Amino acid sequence: MSTVKASLTPSVPAQKRREVVENDQFAAFTRRIIRAHGRRVATGDVEALRDLVALSADLDRAIGDAVIGLRAFGYSWAEIGSRFGISRQAAQQRWADRS
Repeated sequence: MSTVKASLTPSVPAQKRREVVENDQFAAFTRRIIRAHGRRVATGDVEALRDLVALSADLDRAIGDAVIGLRAFGYSWAEIGSRFGISRQAAQQRWADRS
């Protein structure tokens, strides 16, 4: 028998309940790779500078894809904007046209 009062416990839609696995470790690994690439360029590999700059565009596209995926998953613009430290209106203006 459960001791939780259903009427007092907010329900999270099943669509939003998702097991998050190793995202922190994956993000830390990605940051280490990008910093290592920057250090490699800094040692005189000027030809690789273009590739490093291209990563910025790739990251912007990945963020856009993630935002659109989260919207499809049921997250609101307010929830997404709060993760960026911006208003829901700013988030919607930046990414709504991609959906």
